Amino acid sequence: MAPRNLLYMRSNFLFGSRCWMIRFSAEILFKSVSFRLFSMKCDNADSEPLENEELLNNLLTMGVDVDMARKRQPGVFNRTGTNEQNLKTFLLSKGASKEVIASIISRYPRAMTRTPESLSNRWDLWRRIVTSDLEIVAILERSPESFFRSSNNLNLEKNMEFLYSVGLTRKCLCRLLTNAPRTFSNSLDLNKQMVEFLQGVSLSLGHNDPTGFVKKIVFKNPFILIQSTKRVKTNIEFLQSAFNLNNEQVLVLICGPGAKILDLSNDCMRRNYTNIKERLFSLGCTAEEIRKFVLSCPDVIFLGQKKFSDKIDCLIEEKISISQIIENPQILDSSISTLKSRIKELVNAGYNLSTSNISLLSWSQKRYNAKLKKLNTGQNVVLGN
Repeated sequence: MAPRNLLYMRSNFLFGSRCWMIRFSAEILFKSVSFRLFSMKCDNADSEPLENEELLNNLLTMGVDVDMARKRQPGVFNRTGTNEQNLKTFLLSKGASKEVIASIISRYPRAMTRTPESLSNRWDLWRRIVTSDLEIVAILERSPESFFRSSNNLNLEKNMEFLYSVGLTRKCLCRLLTNAPRTFSNSLDLNKQMVEFLQGVSLSLGHNDPTGFVKKIVFKNPFILIQSTKRVKTNIEFLQSAFNLNNEQVLVLICGPGAKILDLSNDCMRRNYTNIKERLFSLGCTAEEIRKFVLSCPDVIFLGQKKFSDKIDCLIEEKISISQIIENPQILDSSISTLKSRIKELVNAGYNLSTSNISLLSWSQKRYNAKLKKLNTGQNVVLGN
């Protein structure tokens, strides 16, 4: 009996000890977790990858805006292998100044990850389109992403060959490189799909020169090749039905002033057009006047409800009639601040906007300044007499 009791006591002792140990361990564990929760910020900060000190020193020496570069592409600064010195040497050899190189790296630091071989090959490919090294440097200064966004030179070459083969000119390809470089980052199949789709649209609308059609629409809208065929198809169908256009009228629109609006999402196009109609109807315009207004300047469909209404209100407040606006829709291309400042300057120069031509509100700055100077000179002569 004694041995059995002894065994029972031993068992209880061990079990109790085990429970106590488990409770003790759990307490320590939760205290530890609690402590780490409060110190998480510290731990995370300590665990962040260290920046490449040599790279930072090189960039500061080169005059790069490190803060800007870090904000744009922070991951580059954690790399152990970068080619900033090779990039600098390469661009200097092509005629870029140190200031331009610093600006390029500041705005697109991923450029430093390109190897000298890749840079050289890509430059040679660009020279098949762009006439000089300095012209490429100027493009890089304006938009470094256009050159450095992709390192897939084989894909670039295939796309160039294909786009040449479908009739696009060197001038058109140069426009694509500078305005829509993603075209050349697209897979070859994607670009083929869009070109074939546009050729099909041309034939379905009765155009007997699909190659010429593609050239026209791409030149008018260089972003067309990076859109989806579904979006473009839906927008063309909407324009034809909303404005009751025949095939010939559709061709004229999408190869001309309406080419750019094909980039809009179909929902946005429908919504903006509905807003334009409602606002102009409220001002007494007829359906036919609204139709002609939009077709003469399709870019107004880019304007959202608030921006469109604000511009109309700004002009009406200055005694410009809605009929004048309908006849000169291009003035809505100007920003509200530009409209207000020009209206003020013209009124001060004695120009009567209620009875005079208002198209000068959308003129280029150079042309507008010349007209304003002439008006001021005339007013000074009158006052002198």
